Amino acid sequence: MYETPYQKAMKANEAGVDYFVSIHRNSFPTDNAVSGVESLVYDLSGVKYEMAEDINDQLETIGFRNLGVKARPNLVVLKRTKMPAVLVEAGFINSDTDNQLFDDNFDAIAEAIAEGILDTLLQNPTSSQNPGSFPDVMPQIPSEESEQEAYHIQVGAFRNPEYAERLKNELLNEGFPAFVNQIGPFYKVLVGHFTSVDQAASTEQALRRSGYQTVVVSQM
Repeated sequence: MYETPYQKAMKANEAGVDYFVSIHRNSFPTDNAVSGVESLVYDLSGVKYEMAEDINDQLETIGFRNLGVKARPNLVVLKRTKMPAVLVEAGFINSDTDNQLFDDNFDAIAEAIAEGILDTLLQNPTSSQNPGSFPDVMPQIPSEESEQEAYHIQVGAFRNPEYAERLKNELLNEGFPAFVNQIGPFYKVLVGHFTSVDQAASTEQALRRSGYQTVVVSQM
């Protein structure tokens, strides 16, 4: 079912997501006159701008020309969303060069966009523009080792508990020991209970290979 840009923005706002990333193909009035990737943001500032640059950099490694990041304050999905928002133009649909890259590297393009997002999250673990992704206080998980520092892998944070439960069940179906913990207004989706960062590392890598955004969090 078709959704208008306004409906997409409102759905993201209602879900309480931390970031909004919309993926498109570009176009130009003349065939094969322009090729490359560009990302659009409301203005050239903040974590959204960093994320757009990181996504473009990753897509450039696939073979696309990097046309940079552009400000588009009049686009509904960029001005109506309450969270940092990026619109990715993954090549021109009327460019033979871009279409060949797209057909030959579809999975790699998806992974490149995910890696670009992850690059930004790892550089901004405590960004004030994204208060829900990385907790300032660690989840209070019941444990017999309550006095020992423990580590968990955070995969998501939502204001809507249904979205958190959905992600938790998805992770459980893939074999990851996921659970949900509420911190303030956010429902955190966490994986595992590890006694060291090294223990958590292999599971975190497996989650990343599966396409999830992750960060290791600790608890005393």
